[in-house]
Amino acid sequence: VGTQSISPLLWAIETGSHDAAKAILVDLLTIRADRDRYYYGMDVLFERHPDIIQRLCVDAPSLLPDLLDGLVWRSRATENGLRRVNYYIKHLVVDAKGDFARATEWFTQHNDPRIVCHPIVIYVTDLVWSRVALRTFMFGKSWFLFTLSVFIMSQAVLNRSLHDAGQMDETTRTSIFVFRCFIYVCSMGHRMYIHAKSISLSVRKRHYITRFGCICMPGYLANWKECASLILTLLLFLMLCTEPILHCTTDPVGHAAFCQTGARGDQVFKAYSLFSTGAMFMHFCLLTDLSVLSTHVSAFVLVCGRVLSELALFLFGQSFVVFTFACGISAMDQDSPDFDGIPASALTLYKMTFGMFSGRRYDDLDDHPWLLIAVFLYIATTAIFLLNLLIAQLNTSYHTTYQDMLGFARLHRGKVVAETMPVVSKIRWQRFVALLRLNEPCEFGEGDLGPAGGLRIFEPASASIVTADAIRRFGGSTSPAAQWPEEESFASGEADRLDRMEKLFEKAMKRVTTTRSKHDSSGGGGSSEGNPHSGVSYATSVTESHVEGTD
Repeated sequence: VGTQSISPLLWAIETGSHDAAKAILVDLLTIRADRDRYYYGMDVLFERHPDIIQRLCVDAPSLLPDLLDGLVWRSRATENGLRRVNYYIKHLVVDAKGDFARATEWFTQHNDPRIVCHPIVIYVTDLVWSRVALRTFMFGKSWFLFTLSVFIMSQAVLNRSLHDAGQMDETTRTSIFVFRCFIYVCSMGHRMYIHAKSISLSVRKRHYITRFGCICMPGYLANWKECASLILTLLLFLMLCTEPILHCTTDPVGHAAFCQTGARGDQVFKAYSLFSTGAMFMHFCLLTDLSVLSTHVSAFVLVCGRVLSELALFLFGQSFVVFTFACGISAMDQDSPDFDGIPASALTLYKMTFGMFSGRRYDDLDDHPWLLIAVFLYIATTAIFLLNLLIAQLNTSYHTTYQDMLGFARLHRGKVVAETMPVVSKIRWQRFVALLRLNEPCEFGEGDLGPAGGLRIFEPASASIVTADAIRRFGGSTSPAAQWPEEESFASGEADRLDRMEKLFEKAMKRVTTTRSKHDSSGGGGSSEGNPHSGVSYATSVTESHVEGTD
């Protein structure tokens, strides 16, 4: 219009005319053919709108299935129980500059577990993951696995061997010192650098998030893995501050080299062991990121994470009930040592809930009948009501999440792919794209070369039912100057035909009913009872005759 170039597809999407936009998408992604060549609008669509997937994710997500369906061609014929399928993935993998396309990133940002389970999205994600991203991802995780192994050796293996031996071996002490120096310098130092860089970047961009209503934090901490990594860094720093080996060096009494026991070392050893335990837990929490290697394991981990909210609600209710009964029992006239004050009463009630209270100690409550009644009420409230309520909540939450858990696992893998691909070297990516041969024609059959930009696979014939050829073929002149033949609206034609068949069937049933009533009134009831299918056969024959007339 004038000096501006307006896209009808983009205009339809922006104005909310989704039916018109759907018709344009279907028309562009319909494969047509004459006697000389094939015509497919995929390249035109993505060259004109390289961000069409992002626009659909934001403005018209209901059109995403139509776009993705148009990038898949399935053969009507089958061979040995297999069906030929072409996935036209060129613009989902490679952008106009030859780099990795952002389609996977846009799909994961859309956060729809059903869209990422579309066959072509699954194929693209798994292809890039297995051929490119997996190697880079595991190379990046290898450093974490190595540091975790060193941490386990220094904190849980060699440290225990000292206590078992009852004395300090110089080789073991030296090994522990070297491993801990590695942890503090390489692991903690590397993490401190990464978090300092991320915090400064968030501050420069003024990207903040608010948690618990009032706590402002850098925006990068919106990811739970970054939060866990920051907590791990803080715990490692606290371990360094309370390191027994360093404190023993300042002890006035002489000790062996790298000794952990001494007057000053013993003062900080308990705090150091607690920080070490927390750091161990954080390491293994971050290790769950490897669940992306299997979609089934990833789905299980994600389901566990989503039902944790129900467990948190149960623990909140449990704590409220424990505090209520602990206060009530402490106000009661009783001298049981297990219920001596609110803290002791709360600890005893928690032990009862989790089966850690000895059965013999219940007999001591016989001397305090009112205390025994309060304990009975507490057990009925928690063991019978709250625990069964928790089971019902977990069951309902799991059933709701299970329907889309594979989709959430696919979303997780897609996010990992999108985060990993910028690290892949340019040469390796170009080699991968060259092996795909996306610029070569993709066959529809033996010797039948179709449009380029796709990859051919074979799927079980029962996976999809194809009754009509998806390619619109036209005869006649193949001259570019000739007008394109008009297409019949197959969908509307089929719908009109079905409507006519329904009306004819209704008329036929009315005629059958009228004929039978007349026959019964004239004394022909016995014949009708003798052949109960005669009316149905007549209706079928009448309907078939009318349908043949409409054809």
